[in-house]
Formats: sequence, structure tokens, C-alpha cells
Amino acid sequence: MHSDSVNSDRTTGVSRRSFLRIVGAASAAATSFPAFAAMQQAAPATAQPARRGRRGMQALSPDTVIISANENPLGPAQSALTAICSTAATGGRYHEDEYMKTLAVFNEQYGLKNDYSALFPGSSGPLDLALMSNIGPDKPLVYGDPSYEQGPRAADAMKAPKYPVPLTSTYAYDVKAMLKVHPSPGAYYIVNPNNPTGTVTPKEDIVWLVNNKPKGSVVIIDEAYTHFSDNESCIDLVAQDKDVIVMRTFSKIYGMAGLRAGFAVARPDLIDRFNNVGGPSQSLASISITSAAAARASLQDKDLVSLRKKINADVRSETLEFLTKHGYKIVPGSQANMFMVDVKRPGKEFQRAMLGESVAIGRTWPAMPNYVRVTVGTKSEMAKFQTAFVKCMDTAPGSANGAAALEMPRFHVPSEFARG
Repeated sequence: MHSDSVNSDRTTGVSRRSFLRIVGAASAAATSFPAFAAMQQAAPATAQPARRGRRGMQALSPDTVIISANENPLGPAQSALTAICSTAATGGRYHEDEYMKTLAVFNEQYGLKNDYSALFPGSSGPLDLALMSNIGPDKPLVYGDPSYEQGPRAADAMKAPKYPVPLTSTYAYDVKAMLKVHPSPGAYYIVNPNNPTGTVTPKEDIVWLVNNKPKGSVVIIDEAYTHFSDNESCIDLVAQDKDVIVMRTFSKIYGMAGLRAGFAVARPDLIDRFNNVGGPSQSLASISITSAAAARASLQDKDLVSLRKKINADVRSETLEFLTKHGYKIVPGSQANMFMVDVKRPGKEFQRAMLGESVAIGRTWPAMPNYVRVTVGTKSEMAKFQTAFVKCMDTAPGSANGAAALEMPRFHVPSEFARG
């Protein structure tokens, strides 16, 4: 029997969850490259998110429900844990064969040639490499709004002009508007399903953009949440030698956010451009043998994706049905492990109020300031979310209780800025 249960509320180890409330997952040595250092300096101090383990902040209480960073509460699959344990004993050697074997499994599953993918410790680092190697002062970035912030942050680091394009009425990327906004951008950035809305852009729309974009532009497709959706991947466009880079992560459906594993999928010449950002990309690609083995085992676990997709969809559906039934407005159409809900007040205020109820929810976006993003947790976690949500919504914005919540000490609330 598979280690995951449809009604499972268990995580893989209480000590792991307790540890993650205090210590942040390591970034993939990104600051060792000049461009990444510039990116860190480009962001104003006030824009930096609270992270676990940052000095001067208090730890979350052990009973806090953490549904803020789009993590998978199920953690790594048993197949991945077994692979980690069996591989760790050989950790005294570099074992590049673990890296190559994992690449071979991935490439075989997606019909890719040997040099059309690269394995990294997480996908945040390679996503920056993909973005920053294709944009600059004369090569703008075009992206959806709202969308995952790593795109515009990379543009700031590279001093590239930014062209945010509002989503459509169905919260898909408006590819025709994206094409019109600038005659020759360096890159188009699409997250599909989108973060934070969880909504899907039809593959045919992305194919249209790829086929009609200006020569020299690259379409970067972040498929971090694709396994939760019914949408078709765009990896086949890479196999067709299109100007496309597809990002994949093991942090979401595979539950390996703290283990760090991710793929960049592209033609070899586009992957080679990663080296232009500030150093050889291979230095960033030093994934541990245990993470490589866990990633490979996850890819080979034939029931993992379908089972976890159903678990997520069932809990998400129950939660959205509850919110809709009680008259709360949500962004419809999520096919990811997150959704957005209108809290009818500044999202940051509501986020702090929920934290006062020991529920850590996600952040808000400037394009939708009264909406908050919520990660789909376990069934019991979402039951606690529902109780806290109704209580906080029943408290008038700007009331004494809300004001008190704003004065709460700063906690290290998990942030997806550290995600892979």
C-alpha cells in the first residue's frame, strides 16, 4: 500500500515540522554569483520577507497551522525516504552517477535528448539563471500580474525593463496582450498553474505565444504546480527545439521543499547561457546524492502523483465549497495547492489576524491587495483554517482586535521566496 492516505493528516516526522518552523531551507549558494548578489541588494529592506530563523524574530508556536508557503504537508514519499537512507551511507563520495541516473530517468520519461535538461538543488536558483541569462537593460521582461515575484525581482537585478500584463477575466495569462506590450523583449515569464491564483493558462495559448513571439525572445514556463492540474506540460516544446525553458521542482507535489531538487529543461544552447550570469552553472548544480536519489525514486513512484493530486483536489474542493457556501469570494478555477480569497481589507492585516489564531496563511499581491493566498494543507489543517477564517472575517476591519493583531511580535512565517 502506498505510504500516502487519501484522508491522511500525518506529516513525515514531527521533528521535521518542528525544525522547519525554526530553521529556513538553505538557498542554493545563489549569493556566490555577482548577479545574485546584485539581486539581493536591489530589493529594499522593507520588501524582504520574514524567514524562519532570522534574528530578532520569535518562533511560531508548535500548534500553528502553516499553510503559507505552498509546501506539501505529506512530505517526501516513502519511496524517496528509502532512497535517501540507502544512499546516505555512500555520502563520503561525490557519486556523480546519482546525478546522471536521475537525469536519465527524467529525460526518458519526457522524451528528451541527453543534454536537454539539468538537475539543480531546487528550482529557485536555476529559475534566476534562466531569467537573468535572457534579460537586461535592452531586453525587457514581460510577465503576468499577479504572478510569482521571482520574475520581476530578477529583472530588477539585471536592470531590465518590466512589463506586467494583467491576467484575463479567467485569470489566465493574456498571451496576445503580452505579445503587444513590447516589440522585442528578452523573455516572457509564465507560471502555469499560476502562483498566486492557482489558475491555468491553456497550453494552446502558450504554443501560440511561442510561435508568434519575436525572434530571439525566450518563453520561460514555470511548471512548479503542474502535477496538481489537468493541464498538459510544455516540455514537448523543448524537445521540438523551441525557444522555451521549462522549470520543474520537487518541492510541491513531491514534498521535497527542504531537500532541494529541481530541473531546468531547455535546448543545450539556452542552458549554456546560464554560465553568463556570473559563474559556471555547474557550481550551482551540486545537488546532494541523497536529494538526487530521492528525486529519482519520486519520478519512478508510479502512484505518487495521481494519489497526491487527488488528496490535494479533494481537500481544496471541500475548502472552497465551505468558503463559497458562506458567501466568501474566491478566485475560481484553481488547479494547484493554493487558492486566493477576498478578505475585504488589506491582506497583510488579515494575515496577522489569522496568525493570532495560530494559522499562518500566505501573502498578498499589489494587483489584488484585499486577497490573500492560502495553501491547501491537510484535512484537519483546513478545518482549523475555516474556524479561524470565519472568526477573523467576523471581526470588523480596523477594530480593536485587528489593531492588536497588527502589534504582534514578528514571527518567522514560512515564505515561498525560499522555495524551489
